Amino acid sequence: MFARTATPWPLVALFTAGYLAPYLLPTTVGRLDTGLPLSATQAGAVGSALLLSSAAAGFLLASRVDRIGPRTLARVGLALAVLGYGSAALTHAVPAVVAGAVVGGFGSGTATTVAASGIAAERDPHRASTLGLLCVSALAGAVYLTVPHLGAGHGQPLAAIALTALAVWPLTGRLPVRTATGHARVETAGLPHRRAGLVLAATLLCWSLAQNSLWGVSGRIGIHQAHLSEVTVGAVFAVALGTGLVGVIGAGALGSRLGRAVPIGAGTALIAGCIVLSASAHDLRTFATGEIAWNTLYPIVLSYVLGLAASLDPRGRWAVLVGSASSLGTAAGPLTGSVLSAGAGFPAMGAILAAGLVVIAVPMTGVALYTGRRGVQVSQIVGIPVEGIPAETIAVETIPLETPAPRTRDTTPAA
Repeated sequence: MFARTATPWPLVALFTAGYLAPYLLPTTVGRLDTGLPLSATQAGAVGSALLLSSAAAGFLLASRVDRIGPRTLARVGLALAVLGYGSAALTHAVPAVVAGAVVGGFGSGTATTVAASGIAAERDPHRASTLGLLCVSALAGAVYLTVPHLGAGHGQPLAAIALTALAVWPLTGRLPVRTATGHARVETAGLPHRRAGLVLAATLLCWSLAQNSLWGVSGRIGIHQAHLSEVTVGAVFAVALGTGLVGVIGAGALGSRLGRAVPIGAGTALIAGCIVLSASAHDLRTFATGEIAWNTLYPIVLSYVLGLAASLDPRGRWAVLVGSASSLGTAAGPLTGSVLSAGAGFPAMGAILAAGLVVIAVPMTGVALYTGRRGVQVSQIVGIPVEGIPAETIAVETIPLETPAPRTRDTTPAA
């Protein structure tokens, strides 16, 4: 297994390099629109292609980290990120930019896969993932504050991602060459809670699509509809990312005190309101309020949804499948937001996305109530980047592989 260290900085750095591209999506798509002969919809499609390539890397490599080796796979991912994003930043030929974004996206997804696998093996994955989120949010905020002062063009945000991957490369020497497989048991048992898991996967795909439909066009809302400068929009995004980290830390501190149904159901409804507010903004106050409130709530709800997915299967299979479904929704978001806003305008887009969120909040809350009634819990989340409930606050329930979960649980806190 990965070496369990007090602070797994190589994994945190790899997490940062892999997640930076999605965090910079608004400025990347916005600059592709203004810096290249691309329409807003075409720029959104390039952003979606980048994220889809990243999601594809996760699907293809999630079960191969042990076989290939974390160090080798991390270096391949970082090399692809440097090559792809770097070449896309240096050229103005649209086909080359698209190809570079796709190659770079696959590199980002590869780095994220290695980081997530390693973080899941840590004694305290919540602490490691929180450190990763802190680092990527701080770096993304710095980029948002800096890029507007570096001149026009599409290359600056892409170059920032490439340079981050290059800076992380030396730390890969501290990753293991190989990991012990530790998977002697063949997973022949069927997935438990199949109906609840499928409902959660389908709804989280739509949930993530709605979030990233707004995020992908937020920069254009601020500049074209709210008539703000790129500098001001970047400052709003930097503050919003900071409050998002406060949300992650708050969710970890709150733990399971409210259960999962209330944070997921009520939180999704509040997010729907934030999307309407942000999409209809015509001034700085409204735009900043919507974006900051939304970025505060989004990671809180997501952490509880991912915790819910992990609770459906003690071996983490539903967590992986639901996380992959979320990645697909994330990838489709920029194109969906661009198409809706181009056809109906930003306010109508926000209303459509908000209505969809309210609808899917019902089955998501139903799954949370179902697991709450059955008392399904796990001590840690396996294979996903965000954990909303610290292991120290959750009761461990021993679930045999061949038999249904027992009704009596051990009340000793998880180590």
